[in-house]
Amino acid sequence: MRHEKECSKSVEPAKVESASRLIDARIEELADWRGEMLARLRALIKQADPEVVEEWKWGFPSGRTMESSARRDLPEGVKMTFAKGAFLDDPVGLFNSSLGGRLRRAIDFKEARR
Repeated sequence: MRHEKECSKSVEPAKVESASRLIDARIEELADWRGEMLARLRALIKQADPEVVEEWKWGFPSGRTMESSARRDLPEGVKMTFAKGAFLDDPVGLFNSSLGGRLRRAIDFKEARR
């Protein structure tokens, strides 16, 4: 996701609408907990920053905020990657993936054991 002010010159409205539709379709296509998790993450991001613009990259919902994030579904779960996550404080240890990288950090969500 990217702030409209930052991308208004580079992202056409049709591309934004298309990305939103692709994300809607992907959430619907995942008729399990991963679709629900993607929808929840999407809502949280929009709540935190209502001006974000959704993008679709590399075949997955992704985009940029000030910290840059991408959301993708995997067969075993959902990953939320922060491209510059290594520079963010993580006092409670939310990041649980890509910990050895110099730039990015990620949060892997896995299905709760029943």
